[in-house]
Amino acid sequence: MTAVTRPAASLRPALILTGLLLVAANLRAGITTVGPVLDEIQRDLALSSLTASILISLPLVAFAVISPVAPGLARRLGLERALGGGLAVLAAGLVVRSLPGPALLWAGTALLGVAIAVLNVVLPALVKRDFPARIGAVTGAYSAVQASFAALAAGLAVPVAAWTSAGWRLPLGMWAGLALIGLAVLAPQLRRHTVMPAAQSPVALDVARPWRSALAWQVTAFMALQSTGYYIFITWLPSIEATAGISTAAAGVHQLLLNAFGIAGSITCSALIGRFRDQRLLGVLAPALFMSAAIGILVAPAWSVVWSSVAGIAGGANIVLALSFFGLRTPHHGRAAALSGMAQSVGYLVAAAGPIAVGALHDATGSWTPALVTVIVLDLVLIGFGYLAGRARIVR
Repeated sequence: MTAVTRPAASLRPALILTGLLLVAANLRAGITTVGPVLDEIQRDLALSSLTASILISLPLVAFAVISPVAPGLARRLGLERALGGGLAVLAAGLVVRSLPGPALLWAGTALLGVAIAVLNVVLPALVKRDFPARIGAVTGAYSAVQASFAALAAGLAVPVAAWTSAGWRLPLGMWAGLALIGLAVLAPQLRRHTVMPAAQSPVALDVARPWRSALAWQVTAFMALQSTGYYIFITWLPSIEATAGISTAAAGVHQLLLNAFGIAGSITCSALIGRFRDQRLLGVLAPALFMSAAIGILVAPAWSVVWSSVAGIAGGANIVLALSFFGLRTPHHGRAAALSGMAQSVGYLVAAAGPIAVGALHDATGSWTPALVTVIVLDLVLIGFGYLAGRARIVR
């Protein structure tokens, strides 16, 4: 049976890229807006540190559960319609979690996680299909946009929460508008997508293959450990700084810097990826830089403005590498989607445990030192996997 296709390439590349970047803008804004107002949420809802960390980690659990399903969804619906559906569910989740009632906060957060999981998995496959010769550059561009809106969301959360009596609910819900804008720009592409019979679809044929590959597991480990360190910082850095005597306002600025400097890290890493024969050097240097930031916060928290900026640069570089590996280590977009699904499923399941474990450690010890030591040890391991995943090999 012959595949029936309506190739996205027939659309203007600028339109495809604009839609892609708007999808990327929605990937982290709904998550990073929570950290700066987490103390207020805890006070209003009487949440312990452990419960609050579970709330933060809930989207990551959704990422882990939904990521293996997302490649099959993309095969059935087409990449564009999978992205469109993800944006629609994301907008609904953002609105639901901002409504009164603790149950709606949890339900909306779960919906948000499901939606972003689909977007996370499908987007690298779209890059592999439509921009195969520019994977590093396009991944860097969408990672920079992702980091920009993550920084904006973190920086606006506290002042927006003070604008109205809605408090923290307003910044948690307002990013639904961005999801709807992305959906509107993506709309022309929803009518023109690739439809392939299941038996001939690369996605269908390759879903299981990465799970049998050592290289795929190395890429997965890199994805998992870099995400764990990032989400620990996003969740708990303001609380760590508060213990060190840093004001809430200053901690909010530091969160803004953490995300803003991620843009510089993303752009720099994406520019360097194509300049080397492989990515081993980048796979070692970026985790080492993140580790130095964790050490700095541990031994000199008064300089947290510097360490959060360094962590942002390293985190931006790490995520660009992790996402680029999905395309760089695979021969076509079908296998890229399969590797993306595997790496993000396992990776975010591990990452979800990070903030929860750190919250439990803090509740048990009354200190943030164990959390920072944990990040340092994880980054030592990440350096090794960065070297292995950075080798110029293909998941066969």
